[in-house]
Amino acid sequence: MKALLRLAALCCGLLLATAAEAGSGSYEAKLPPELFDSPRLCDYAPCRDVLPGADSFSERQGKPPFVEGYHTVNGRRERVGFVFLSTDIVDIPAYSGKPVVTLIGMDNAGRYTGSKILKHSEPILLLGIPEGELTRFTRQYLGKHVTDKLEIGKGSDAGNAGLDGITGATVTVIAQNQVMMKSAMNVARQVGIVKSQPKPAARFLDPADKPDWAKLAEEGAVQHLTVSRKQVGLPDDARPYLDLWFGYLNQPTVGRAILGESGYQSLMARLQPGEHALFIVNDGSESFKGSGFVRGGIYDRIQVQQDLDSYTFRDLDYLNLYDIAARGAPAFHESGIFIVRHAPNFSAAYPWQLVFLGNKIDQQTAQKTFAAFEREYWLPARYLQGGRPHVERPDPTWLKVWKEKRWQIAGFVAFLLTVSLTYALRDKLVRRSSRKDKRWVSIPKYTAWAISVGFVGFGAMAQPSVTQVLTWVHALIGEWRWELFLSDPLIFIFWWFILFSVLLWGRGLFCGWLCPFGSLTEGLYKIVAATPLKRFQKKPNARLHARLKWLKYGVFLELLGVSLYSMTLAEQLAEVEPFKTTFLVGVLHRSWPFVLFWTLIVGVSLFVERPFCKYLCPLGASLAIPSRFRLFGLKRKAECGPCAACAVGCGSLAIDDKGRIDQKECLLCLDCMVMYYDDHACPPLAQERKRRTKAGQALTPIGKDGYFIPITPLPAESKPARPQPKKETV
Repeated sequence: MKALLRLAALCCGLLLATAAEAGSGSYEAKLPPELFDSPRLCDYAPCRDVLPGADSFSERQGKPPFVEGYHTVNGRRERVGFVFLSTDIVDIPAYSGKPVVTLIGMDNAGRYTGSKILKHSEPILLLGIPEGELTRFTRQYLGKHVTDKLEIGKGSDAGNAGLDGITGATVTVIAQNQVMMKSAMNVARQVGIVKSQPKPAARFLDPADKPDWAKLAEEGAVQHLTVSRKQVGLPDDARPYLDLWFGYLNQPTVGRAILGESGYQSLMARLQPGEHALFIVNDGSESFKGSGFVRGGIYDRIQVQQDLDSYTFRDLDYLNLYDIAARGAPAFHESGIFIVRHAPNFSAAYPWQLVFLGNKIDQQTAQKTFAAFEREYWLPARYLQGGRPHVERPDPTWLKVWKEKRWQIAGFVAFLLTVSLTYALRDKLVRRSSRKDKRWVSIPKYTAWAISVGFVGFGAMAQPSVTQVLTWVHALIGEWRWELFLSDPLIFIFWWFILFSVLLWGRGLFCGWLCPFGSLTEGLYKIVAATPLKRFQKKPNARLHARLKWLKYGVFLELLGVSLYSMTLAEQLAEVEPFKTTFLVGVLHRSWPFVLFWTLIVGVSLFVERPFCKYLCPLGASLAIPSRFRLFGLKRKAECGPCAACAVGCGSLAIDDKGRIDQKECLLCLDCMVMYYDDHACPPLAQERKRRTKAGQALTPIGKDGYFIPITPLPAESKPARPQPKKETV
């Protein structure tokens, strides 16, 4: 066993060396700071690679920025397209919680001409799926127009074009699809390639009531946008980075409530036809006005967006706002009225977004990346003639994935519920079983193993991993985004199930019945046990096991600690899990250190029951810790202390010499529960059975407490009373 541990350590070292080599691509690449803030983007980025034919480039221009690419013919420069950096435009996190930094090219007609991944933080592309798969995915956009409806998977009847995804990296490709489409669309509408259609102007109603601030907030006539310091990568504080309230002032009821009658009339007198006014107040620690707040400058932190149109504000579009008339208005330290001018396509009858554009500081690298925070505003129906118009909203990306996988999801949920119900009825199953005939327990469990390995592992590739635990811990510390985790429905459902099952029964239901890798290795162990090779199968002695079982907790805590310093390094170290090699990538598609490590783990599993689960698995350790607080444990008898019969057959080695079950280590095989009710295998029951048989007493059923129901003499029967005749009535 010690020799195997030394070999495992050697393999882990080889895995880390391979990780370092794999990291030489765009994974966590060290990009120059000038790439993100220099006007000369193409001095630091390979712009010619994504816009073929261009031989010179402009400086960054526009908001958000892009550069123009030119081709010189006979001394005359002609524009051939545009190049832009994704993180200048969108802030869409991939599975790692960080954006994929992508350089994108587009021609004058709005067609993609190229793309290049400059940096990503996706752990699955570090050592699992080849990094080139993401490059291959983005190549599918070549020649497609920015207005094409591109979706992952097969195209739909609605004219959506299908893109081949990356098996096992669903969240990554969904995020990258949004990056490609939203970045290109933003630039296309800035340069006039894509134009929006005018909407019908709003027609206002003016209810007679005078709403106070609470009423305005309740009905959505004023909206609230809060940005915490943590969301922009700064140390957290009780006071938010921004604490904005905003609303639309042209509507008479809202305008009078905010400005008062005279203030509203004065504002309306200043506005030209087709102009729109909104107010913003802020009580955060920072200003919403931005670095462009100078005479003749631009308020570069604030935008209004509606569909394809974006509106920014100059100093002439700003008016002072000194007070709010509505009763109960919040305190604020800065305020202003902003006017949307030259906006023929803007309509207050339809929803629009207030967008705060900021920078997010990466605490590990100190690099600044673009971040956008937005809040939708839509006038309440009672302020609009005819109410709100009908607006068709596309399904969120995560919802599309759920709809596409609805049958797979239904089957998975049915499987989890069936296993849960089976385990909940375990008393009935173990009572029907005996030490020599365990089929009532074995058949359901082996069936669960087969489905877990075939359907969950190899089919759906929904093997949970400790990297998800680390990602969620960092999401809780940083910014939690539901849509990120909803993008992988089976993993999302599995983790909710794991959470509840751990709190109910401990880690054993997942680890012992449902974990694809655990099911695979124990299934192989059982197969070998049915062959002549069984004589080579061994159990570690109790003393060695008692020491080795703590190793997995050390592995987990080390990963957690390292992740707080460097998530990148933690993701590399998480390759101690052979899950990717088994289900996601395949043994034949990995380099030899991974194959050697996998072969070692699986090879030992043929002769030692679940060695990885017992001694190395950081995922199991992370689930074992909350298992201490489970609601239900396995039953024990008073005699279980001096009796060691159950411990002899415990494959998990979770029963100590005093008969106590370590629920953190128990994998719920139920062998001890079969014995608990077996009057031929359980020593206390066997003794009672022999005593009664010798005394000629009846063998009563075994109760829930694991003992024969006591024989209690019935009291002597008394003579029944003579029935009285019924009286007849006339």
